[in-house]
Amino acid sequence: MSALPTSSLNADAAVATPPTAPTVAHLNPKYLPLIATISLFVAMATMGSVLYTGFFSAQVFLNLLIDNAFLIIVAVGMTFVILSGGIDLSVGSVVALTTMVLAALVEHKGWSPLVVIPLVLLMGTAFGALMGFLIERFRLQPFIVTLAGMFLARGLCYLISIDSISISNEGYSELSQWRLPLWEGASLSLGAVVAIVVLLAAVFIAHCTPFGRAVYAVGGSEASALLMGLPVRRTLIGVYTLSGFCSALAGVVFTFYMLSGYGLHAVGMELDAIAAVVIGGTLLTGGVGYVAGTLFGVLMLGIIQTLISFDGTLSSWWTRIVVGVLLFVFCLLQRVLTHRTSKPN
Repeated sequence: MSALPTSSLNADAAVATPPTAPTVAHLNPKYLPLIATISLFVAMATMGSVLYTGFFSAQVFLNLLIDNAFLIIVAVGMTFVILSGGIDLSVGSVVALTTMVLAALVEHKGWSPLVVIPLVLLMGTAFGALMGFLIERFRLQPFIVTLAGMFLARGLCYLISIDSISISNEGYSELSQWRLPLWEGASLSLGAVVAIVVLLAAVFIAHCTPFGRAVYAVGGSEASALLMGLPVRRTLIGVYTLSGFCSALAGVVFTFYMLSGYGLHAVGMELDAIAAVVIGGTLLTGGVGYVAGTLFGVLMLGIIQTLISFDGTLSSWWTRIVVGVLLFVFCLLQRVLTHRTSKPN
């Protein structure tokens, strides 16, 4: 049998192997907000390091985690809610209620923190589950249900006490002052360690479990998720349950930070959490976003405050102004993203 000519083999190979250029993977538009957030964070950190002496140090950056540990935990729960296409306005009030219940039981009733902490975590989880059940069972708007939850939780705080309750328990004070030593004198607080553990667990849940995949699917299209046989009802209740748990845990971490319970704690925290999630690249329409992006969203809020603090001449209200501008920019970026992804190929 005669061999095929070399030119024929080359021609066949050229037909079988497509050109290299068209197969180059293009950047998926859904990554753009996350890339923009990380790039902006790096730019602000670089600017601070250049402009201000002492800014570029391990402890300054670790303080971003320490000072915002409770917000990271709340924002993680909010991320799952927004990924599912919902919203939770009750998180700040649940944080305040948790601090009040914990402070009242430890300080006034003399209960052990080892008993009270699991109790308040269960309380927050049940509160979130109740809202999730109402939203799913009666097809109520999450905005209205969680707004009612916000008023309810904040009102319950004042049934306990209208004044701040300081926590003077010796064991609790030791927990609040505990530090994990790292390198060159840098350290992390207990709250920051808890926030990191929650963040890592959330990344695993979001990307490596059936629940996480169902959250993305429900946020993308609830009707399609039903047709795929996914547990939509259980998932919707689950995200609000998780948010309630995260809010209660953030309340516990907040007491480590403040050593008190007060009905006015965490006012507006729900808005900070939503801002961090949006700046972190999660679409408000649901179905697209990353827990890691939420971390950088929180760190963005923190580094803006740190830059203003190092400057010393600007009012703290500039933090709100800059965050407002960022939200406008990222909302426009989300609009461009959804427009590009919805265009037919």
